[in-house]
Amino acid sequence: MAELRFRTDDAPEAAGVTLDAFLEQPGAIAVLLEPDEDARALIPHLARLTLVEVAFPTFRDGRGYSAARILREAGYAGELRAAGDVLADQIPFMRRCGFDAFAPDAPLNDATVARLLAIHPDVYQSAADTEQPVWKRRHG
Repeated sequence: MAELRFRTDDAPEAAGVTLDAFLEQPGAIAVLLEPDEDARALIPHLARLTLVEVAFPTFRDGRGYSAARILREAGYAGELRAAGDVLADQIPFMRRCGFDAFAPDAPLNDATVARLLAIHPDVYQSAADTEQPVWKRRHG
């Protein structure tokens, strides 16, 4: 898996433009996707995107997971950032969906995140990440 990136004080706060603004501006290369917006609207524009920031206004709102997987499965290779109410125990699941960067509202403990990522080294089903399921490794 690619190295995790966490927003720092010197990194951009947000993607900067809304989905509507992105679709109207042919030069835009980054977008902020809200939970009620359809990630599939970005598919024709994947080649010019360098950052998609997916908003998580509350940790209970899981629509961003679907947006991430849709974009990764469509071939998006740029930075995919989960922003907002992101909790440490969600990071492993967000990684499986394709997120590689995080901008949590509250700071996360690095040791806790590392421990949570290491709890289950094997995966059992395919996802948007590149991990090969354990059954496939065992049985080719």
